[in-house]
Amino acid sequence: MPLRIAFDLDGTLADMEAELVRQAEILFGESMTRRLEEPASDGAPARDPATDTGDAPEDQQAAAETASENVPPLLKLNMSARQQRRLWKHVESIENFWGTLKELEPGVIERLAALAAERRWEIIFLTKRPQSAGLTAQVQSQRWLQSKGFPLPSVFVVQGSRGRIAAALGLDIVVDDRPENCLDVVVDSRARAILVWREDERHLPAAAKRLGIGVVKSAGECLDILIELDSPAREQPSVMNRVMRLLGLKEPANA
Repeated sequence: MPLRIAFDLDGTLADMEAELVRQAEILFGESMTRRLEEPASDGAPARDPATDTGDAPEDQQAAAETASENVPPLLKLNMSARQQRRLWKHVESIENFWGTLKELEPGVIERLAALAAERRWEIIFLTKRPQSAGLTAQVQSQRWLQSKGFPLPSVFVVQGSRGRIAAALGLDIVVDDRPENCLDVVVDSRARAILVWREDERHLPAAAKRLGIGVVKSAGECLDILIELDSPAREQPSVMNRVMRLLGLKEPANA
């Protein structure tokens, strides 16, 4: 049977963070954005009277939790909840914002499309993108993928557990850049999770491999593994066992 694979978009294939930094510079000014890119000495978000009127701590926490449920998380900008809300409100006003992003690895989407056609993989794309002005986030994402070389892409704008989605759709593999999404996959489904981790390996969550989450440094490396996985093998008849072996994992996450 052909592999059924889901790819996350932002942080896995699309460079959302770079565009958000650019939009933050437009909104807050370049000097303020530089401050927001620097970790605060006490670990708290950077504050500035010009951009943040001061949420109470409990309001910040509640707003951050709400934001995390409805929009992709921000990694590079050390922003308060109020600053995040203001940035996302600005983004939502931009016509077809999601079509402006660049590929994190130029050419990788076209390569994925070619492999999927050659090997008859069934590919879907998962994203948590909020709506912006113009076309729906789904249509913007579809057109973006088409512009990068993937014809007729299936895009699902989703909330909630990626694992439950994987279980409902009978997926074999989910590729994502967020450890928490990969954890959802191994806990809530029989699919295997591959984490695209571009950061320093010292910051990789220690539980990732222990829980059966495969780790790669790029989407390109992930495709290399998928090619090997999809090659004929008599010794490992189980697709899931072969995933574990190729990713250096000893025990299944759902054993």
